[in-house]
Amino acid sequence: MKLCFIGTGYVGLVSGVCFADIGYEVICVDKDKEKIRRLRNGINPIYEPGLDELIQKNTNADRLTFSDNLHISLKKSDIIFLAVGTPTSKDGNSADLSQLFSVVKQIKKIKKHKIIVTKSTVPVGTNNKIDKILNTKSKKRFSIVSNPEFLREGEAIKDFKFPDRIVIGSKSKSVIEIMRKLYRPLISKGASFLSCSLESAELIKYASNAFLATKISFINELANLCEKAGVNVEDVAIGIGLDKRIGPRFLRAGPAYGGSCFPKDTKALITTAKKYVSPLSIVSAVVKFNDERKKYIENKIIKLLGSNLKKKTICFLGVTFKANTDDIRDSSAMKMIPRFASLGIRINYYDPSGEKNFSKKKNIFFFNNLYSATENIDLIVIHTEWDEFKNLDFKKILKKNRKVNIYDLRNLYDTNYFKNKKISYYSIGRP
Repeated sequence: MKLCFIGTGYVGLVSGVCFADIGYEVICVDKDKEKIRRLRNGINPIYEPGLDELIQKNTNADRLTFSDNLHISLKKSDIIFLAVGTPTSKDGNSADLSQLFSVVKQIKKIKKHKIIVTKSTVPVGTNNKIDKILNTKSKKRFSIVSNPEFLREGEAIKDFKFPDRIVIGSKSKSVIEIMRKLYRPLISKGASFLSCSLESAELIKYASNAFLATKISFINELANLCEKAGVNVEDVAIGIGLDKRIGPRFLRAGPAYGGSCFPKDTKALITTAKKYVSPLSIVSAVVKFNDERKKYIENKIIKLLGSNLKKKTICFLGVTFKANTDDIRDSSAMKMIPRFASLGIRINYYDPSGEKNFSKKKNIFFFNNLYSATENIDLIVIHTEWDEFKNLDFKKILKKNRKVNIYDLRNLYDTNYFKNKKISYYSIGRP
């Protein structure tokens, strides 16, 4: 089977490369000619551990190619994966499906039977719309499949090769068996294979992300209570996480959730629920709390700085929404930093994934060196849980500062670690 991935963003590129690595011939297509040129030259546009090596390995083995010619790529392929972006639309809530349907119109020009697999996250009913566009009652040239992805940024290759489950939505039993065969190398390693309707597969993706977002907001809300009651939120998280019905994952207190999925998918799910007149009050509350979470932490930082804000300097360690990715979408830091800069506060920041593009550059300074960023500062905000922030040389930091205030949004350090009176340490949900 020859596979074609349309869209070389996070989902399309990682999935395409990983399918090539398990032995399939894969074409990754994108309309961005410069991106394709760079990929052909071995330049990976995505920060994902291990991906550079897999691209090189599979292009050298002639299993992986890159193209900006959609029509030819479609003709050469048996299974076509749609992996284009479905960002939040201009209304701020619903999913923008314009890229997806633009590609579908191009696919319609192909005369030979193809299996069309939607990897993009789409609202309930989208694949049925694709089916109606591509197939008529007299001519059914295309088989439609909904196959949502569950890749975590920073751990995407592991998640692809050792998935918890593979979800296949389709109306055709024979197509389901083809997809089962396609994923057999992963099923043989223990992945559960679930076949269901197109609509169920679409909703499974949204429901999964909404539930995980709920767990994050739940523990963050408890962290607020813990701070006021003098309770350690980590004890609470461990205690409830040991219940097998709940589990420990996604119960780490921190900043508001961000990234490419949770913010847009929770909002899109709420929009879908309104369409069917079936409001999701819990998910709506999660979205509301997550927005409030950003303001809560903002206010806490301003309180820690005290008066004379225009004379203060904050050092942000990490600005991506999580470690091991360069993704800044809906990152709390990317919201807070311009806000603080507008108040006249100087912002130094360091992130292992490199400099980021802030719309307002005034008072915002990127440093290539972590310890240079921490010189002559009033507050260090540990925003992202990169490994190099877990073993900071505080003696080195103190050489350039009379006193150091640290606000650790990831609880990377034990509260008893800091014996030096020149260091004041604050964390999330801990006394």
